[in-house]
Amino acid sequence: MFFNKKEDKLGGVEYMVVGLGNPDRKYESTRHNAGFLCIDALADQLGVKIDRIKYKSLCTSAVIANRKVLLMKPSTYMNNSGQAVVEAMNFYKIPPENVIVIFDDISLDVGKMRIRRKGSDGGHNGIKNIIYLSGSDKFPRVKVGVGHKPKKWDLADWVLSSFTSAEMKTLAETAGKVCTAVELMISGNTDKAMNQFNS
Repeated sequence: MFFNKKEDKLGGVEYMVVGLGNPDRKYESTRHNAGFLCIDALADQLGVKIDRIKYKSLCTSAVIANRKVLLMKPSTYMNNSGQAVVEAMNFYKIPPENVIVIFDDISLDVGKMRIRRKGSDGGHNGIKNIIYLSGSDKFPRVKVGVGHKPKKWDLADWVLSSFTSAEMKTLAETAGKVCTAVELMISGNTDKAMNQFNS
């Protein structure tokens, strides 16, 4: 399972795991911050704190499946997520295939997951910006369901609305599954993660 070592005994970062969201406290429990919530759960499991300010993000390093990994929460706001991601990718010379992005998906019910090896932005502005600035759509991603937009809701209002307490409980359970999926993906078992968790 997960384990962590002191950073000074490690080589360079080999993977990035990025949770997407908006940095202000008022957005903490909103649907658009599902990626942040999952990356926080991952850090908790690893026993690390995401508290370094670097690469236009809050970040830290850890070891997952014997690989040194950079955990990131971009501080650029959702629509400019690529600025943080590409800056770190360029610094560590990490290929898109080693960048796992966790983000909200309004096409899935709350708590559902879908893992993809690559793909289009699907209308998600954070993913769109990462693809645009990195020049690649070949990064694996973990989509976390945040519920379908009600017909009378504006899309921006829906993704910036808060989860209910019941939804937060469901999301916490999903975050634990995301942690397991990320470990499988980094250990080279993405197909297994897809078979196990895709909704």
